[in-house]
Amino acid sequence: MKKIKKTFFVFLLFFPLYSFCQNYQPSWESLDKRPIPQWYKDAKFGIFIHWGVYSVPAWSPKGQYAEWYQHALQTNDYNGQVAEYHRKKYGADFSYYQFGPMFKAILFDPDAWAKLFEESGAKYIVLTSKHHDGFALWPSKEASKTWGFPWNAMETGPHRDLLGDLFKAVRKTSVHAGMYYSLYEWYNPLWRFDRELYVKEHMWPQMKDLINTYQPDVFWTDGEWDGSDTLWRSKEFLSWLFNESSVKDKVVVNDRWGKEIRFHHAGFYTPEYQPELDFADHYFEESRGMGFSYGYNREEDAWDYNSTQVLILHLLDKVSRGGNFLLDIGPDADGKIPPIMEQRLMEIGKWMKINGEAIYGTTRWKTPFQWSEGRRDYKPKNDDWKTGGDVMLKLTMNPDPGFAVREIFFTSKNKDLYAILPQWPASGKVILKDMHFTSQKVSLLESGRALKFSNKGNNVEIQLPEFEPSKLKSEYAYVIKIENI
Repeated sequence: MKKIKKTFFVFLLFFPLYSFCQNYQPSWESLDKRPIPQWYKDAKFGIFIHWGVYSVPAWSPKGQYAEWYQHALQTNDYNGQVAEYHRKKYGADFSYYQFGPMFKAILFDPDAWAKLFEESGAKYIVLTSKHHDGFALWPSKEASKTWGFPWNAMETGPHRDLLGDLFKAVRKTSVHAGMYYSLYEWYNPLWRFDRELYVKEHMWPQMKDLINTYQPDVFWTDGEWDGSDTLWRSKEFLSWLFNESSVKDKVVVNDRWGKEIRFHHAGFYTPEYQPELDFADHYFEESRGMGFSYGYNREEDAWDYNSTQVLILHLLDKVSRGGNFLLDIGPDADGKIPPIMEQRLMEIGKWMKINGEAIYGTTRWKTPFQWSEGRRDYKPKNDDWKTGGDVMLKLTMNPDPGFAVREIFFTSKNKDLYAILPQWPASGKVILKDMHFTSQKVSLLESGRALKFSNKGNNVEIQLPEFEPSKLKSEYAYVIKIENI
């Protein structure tokens, strides 16, 4: 009998570990059972970095993607505006591939980048190792072999392993290092000749080279829409990644692994400028640029960039709904992050230093936010969502007549609830609807100052102290902590 009890105890001790160490088969039924590593779900805030040859021309019409410069040039997309700009600035016979040697990154300081990322409060970065134009930011032999001329950062342009240098710098900090990788390449000769051969001799070797050499914490794929998961052999790759690779226990992947896979399979879901999408039953990460373009766009003006206030509201929106926020920056061809982007990151970091407890490691509460009275079906007008941040302001602080706002965002951690206010109420009172407090401790997170509350009907009324801007360092949003909810 004692032997049986001992054996049963050992089984219980190791069962939780065993359940996460299963062998994943190359099927979505099996792969979808792999849990998303906890470090990523706790991180909440990441920085996307779109940087490459397209950073040389760095131009598109406002409200369009500058990193799609080559595609717009070749297809006469964007109403021919890119082609016209290119002809006037570089000449009709100037090839996109001539930008390669011009992409020199002579001012690139990876340690300065890494320091900025850490100060911003971000917990991970995702650098474009290769975008749809096929140019590799690491010494990829497949890139130059397939294209037939130097088409990676070691053999042309900066003559430097840009990806490797940034990863080394980031790993000196508390920030996780991740990478983006485009499955397809618009005009790759092998892709246009034989897609299956492209996958076998170009894409798969590149992806395994990236995983084995740089051991990323995030592997963020894109460009999946032009082929099925069968063409990309996505299930087979993910099976290898989760079972055999050196990052099998820590790596996080997204959902872009085939033209019908997004929002259905693989890792976290990836809405892109789609705040109306809610994924209560699956982890997600929404991305966006500070302006609209992901790659640096010299056409965008200061007023096209979202303010720090709007970007923090975006962060609150994603985190309250149980997801992550991936905010993009676009360095220029010299390797400098535009000052307006640096400023936004530093200001977000200042807010996170004070209020990060309400962000990091939190989970979605039973309701992500509290609505005021009014209609809840506001829709942005035309292309308002592309620039300026009007949508988040309309949803929180400046509604159109008759529409409601999200007056409080909620996050939770263990037994604590955080009520995050986009603005300090003029009345000095916060009403939490459909709640009842007894012995809870209520305080202002920034100062730890206890706040008085009272139950009134089905609501709780919290009394805030007098608003004193000189004493409150939390600009943009204010956090009330409710313990033992």
